[in-house]
Amino acid sequence: MNLKKYFVRALHRLQKGPGYTYKELLVWYCDNTNTHGPKRIIKEGPKKKLIWFFLTLLFASLVFWQWGILINTYLSYNVTSSLSIGFKTMKFPAVTVCNANPFKYSEVKHLLKELDRLIEAALERILQPTPGNGSENISPPLDLELWHQIPLVLIDEHDKDNPIILDIFESNQGAVGNQSTTGNQTTKKYKLAVKLCSHQGSDNCTYRNFTSAAQAVTEWYILQSTSILSKVPLQERIRMGYQAEDMILACLYGAEPCNYKNFTQIYHPDHGNCYIFNWGMDEEALNSSNPGAEFGLKLILDISQQDYIPYLSSAAGARLMLHQQKSFPFLKDQGIYAMAGTETSIGVLVDELERMGYPYSDCTMNGSDVPVKNLYSQYNTSYSIQACLRSCFQNHMIEICGCGHYMFPLPEGVNYCNNEDNPGWAYCYSSLRSSIRHRQICIDSCKETCNDTQYKMTISMADWPSEASEDWIFHILSYERDMSTNVTLDRNGIIKLNIYFQEYNYRTISESAATTIVWLLSSLGGQFGFWMGGSVLCLIEFGEIIIDSLWITIINVIGWCKGLKQKRAQARYPDAPPTVSELVEAHTNLGFQHEDGGALPRDEALPPEPGTPPPNYDSLRVRPLDVLGPDSDAE
Repeated sequence: MNLKKYFVRALHRLQKGPGYTYKELLVWYCDNTNTHGPKRIIKEGPKKKLIWFFLTLLFASLVFWQWGILINTYLSYNVTSSLSIGFKTMKFPAVTVCNANPFKYSEVKHLLKELDRLIEAALERILQPTPGNGSENISPPLDLELWHQIPLVLIDEHDKDNPIILDIFESNQGAVGNQSTTGNQTTKKYKLAVKLCSHQGSDNCTYRNFTSAAQAVTEWYILQSTSILSKVPLQERIRMGYQAEDMILACLYGAEPCNYKNFTQIYHPDHGNCYIFNWGMDEEALNSSNPGAEFGLKLILDISQQDYIPYLSSAAGARLMLHQQKSFPFLKDQGIYAMAGTETSIGVLVDELERMGYPYSDCTMNGSDVPVKNLYSQYNTSYSIQACLRSCFQNHMIEICGCGHYMFPLPEGVNYCNNEDNPGWAYCYSSLRSSIRHRQICIDSCKETCNDTQYKMTISMADWPSEASEDWIFHILSYERDMSTNVTLDRNGIIKLNIYFQEYNYRTISESAATTIVWLLSSLGGQFGFWMGGSVLCLIEFGEIIIDSLWITIINVIGWCKGLKQKRAQARYPDAPPTVSELVEAHTNLGFQHEDGGALPRDEALPPEPGTPPPNYDSLRVRPLDVLGPDSDAE
């Protein structure tokens, strides 16, 4: 009951309001606030009152303007980068080594036989000094069906507005370059291009132009060989690549000997069989005991350059990359070459990057919040932005072209592209690769990792072995590999690698919030105190007057609505309502009527018949509470 009375009194207090008008409330605030300025408005004379009103309004505007700038700065979530240097025992990086040539030519020659004959005939046509000395009488005849799927063409740019397209095997044109005819000094300029069509015989074609015929031939050969090799099973491709026991001749980590069994084999589409040391998949990662070349990894590799594919690999050497454990090596983007016949020393410095997550940056911890399906997860490797970008491109190619590119992993139920099953795949792939829109979609979808480790390398090289020592070194290495007393190795196929930490100092580049909530509150208070001489209590006072103003406004609105409702009721019932006494008299007279319906005087009313119960006058009795209304106090 007491609780009910408390709520009733509180309701009455709310209905009553603060007891001020707007003017009285404003005067009370100016007279009692601790903020400088408002007091002077009501206490000074007319002229000073106007000046103080202007100054107060000006400085209040400046405060709100500064507050807006500060809040916007805080909500921009800027970061500052700090660099710190530490010293500790570090994990030795994972080292991936591959051959620059993906397959042994002796193993894939039967697959590329027709392709090699085509490119040799095309080069003969391109480089012939005079028309007619081409390859028309080649026996056996060339398989031009393979050529027509992705042909090489010559573009005559003598008339730049109307260039002439010439098929190499259908034209009698001569050498690529400039031809001058003595007499009229006419010069014809030819460019070699790869012709890509949506399907064979279609006019919907595009031409990939190159400034050099060497670039055009290499690009054409890669496209054609990709189509051929995509149909070869994975295990067969692994067999055709360079095996670990043939490629890794010697291994030493610190003072401990190692061999090819300490490497993990993976198949890389660009480089064939690759071998990773200290990947950390099956065993704990190795720690480096000390900095310096004597405590690093030493390798001697045989790249067998004499067995390179002539038109596929124009560079010779080993491709290597340093990366974190359990991460996939993207050698095409981040790898470096080691040249044959040299000893390459690689000194390593470590940079650790620590980025702040949302809302300060759009980085990810493990890729779980990235909308792109990571196709490289089949290798059980960690997320990286390179894996995300390639997975995104492969997903787009599968969606648009109907097949996957040979250089990227495949999801289940999808096949690699080839000329027989997908005649227009090269055109689709070229269009997709040059599409800025699709590229931007992938860039927007993928995120950087919040924590990353980068290895900075200092590279130096020297000839190895020297002329004085090459005889006995090649004898020993040949015997260890082939059990032969003859020298089976030469300078063009041997590479020595030294990989080590230069020092144990590592750099940590970390991000921290440039603005915090403490900075925001102190800056807001500083601006308010500087311009208005206020504090937090002044803000509470200002909040109080805002609440009271809203309170008065709500009561006035309710009163206005009640008045409007009463006016509508009076317009509907213009006569005054009956009083209580009139209602009692009307109900009393209902019982005194003639049998014919006429009213009887009170003194002529007939007595009730015997046995008839007396009339119930309680129903006509009006209780005081009903007259006073439900809100009246019955006490």
